[in-house]
Amino acid sequence: MKALSRLLRSLARTLALVLLVMIGSTLLVRLAPGYLSDAREMDARYSNTVREELAQEAARSHSLPRMLAREANSWLHGDAGISRQFGVPVRELIRPRLAVTGGLLLRSLLLGWALALTAALVASTRRKSGIVWQAPATLLLAIPTAAMATLCLLAGSGGPVFVMALLIAARDFKFLCRMLRQAWLEPHLLQARAQGIRMRRLLAVHVAAAIGAQLAALAGLSLVTALSALVPVEVLFDVPGVGQLAWNAAMNRDLPVLLAVTLLMALAVTASGMLGGQPSEWERA
Repeated sequence: MKALSRLLRSLARTLALVLLVMIGSTLLVRLAPGYLSDAREMDARYSNTVREELAQEAARSHSLPRMLAREANSWLHGDAGISRQFGVPVRELIRPRLAVTGGLLLRSLLLGWALALTAALVASTRRKSGIVWQAPATLLLAIPTAAMATLCLLAGSGGPVFVMALLIAARDFKFLCRMLRQAWLEPHLLQARAQGIRMRRLLAVHVAAAIGAQLAALAGLSLVTALSALVPVEVLFDVPGVGQLAWNAAMNRDLPVLLAVTLLMALAVTASGMLGGQPSEWERA
């Protein structure tokens, strides 16, 4: 019963989040300056009849409840609405881009975790790591994602995976280093190291079991970090993914596309939080 109750609460929170995202996104886009304007109204190639239809469409968009009802109805029909910019169902726009974005996220997470784990393992076994290991991570976190991507483009080296991996590694390094340092101070690990047990066995048997739950929570935070960098990375490197689609939708006030992408991001963040479990004290640091 407890598991069922926990599941129902999670589903209720997810549903509430979806509704809040839908209402908030629609409200922000509707109140954005110039949302009711349409460049086609000033194009001489369009007839007066077409211009009148565009004006009527803009007049219908004045009503926020009507906009919400229209978007909800489109989601119930499964097409997620019709793109204002491209005139096709949003589902057809997002589906091919999901594979591109998914591949980018997966490669970035794997490379970022490999870099963070390697650096944290080396730093945690040193008595005095200090600024030598912390400074690079702090510097990387201080550089905006867009600036890092621009530097890679100007230097002619690196790419979207490299930029996102560096951001993830810098974000996760301090947490991994802290976890490993605490694990190495456990009495049974101190004794095992004194007896000369191989490092590989220590990591696989003892350390992994001690920090497994914290690693799951950190994995969820890593996904959130990657999602936050998705839009600038895909836009600057011209990656035809969901982040680039979201940017184009924001520039063209394409509410159905923007709403669909926002909901996908919100659901991904919610799912990562549910899989990672409850945050602990070190996550809030």
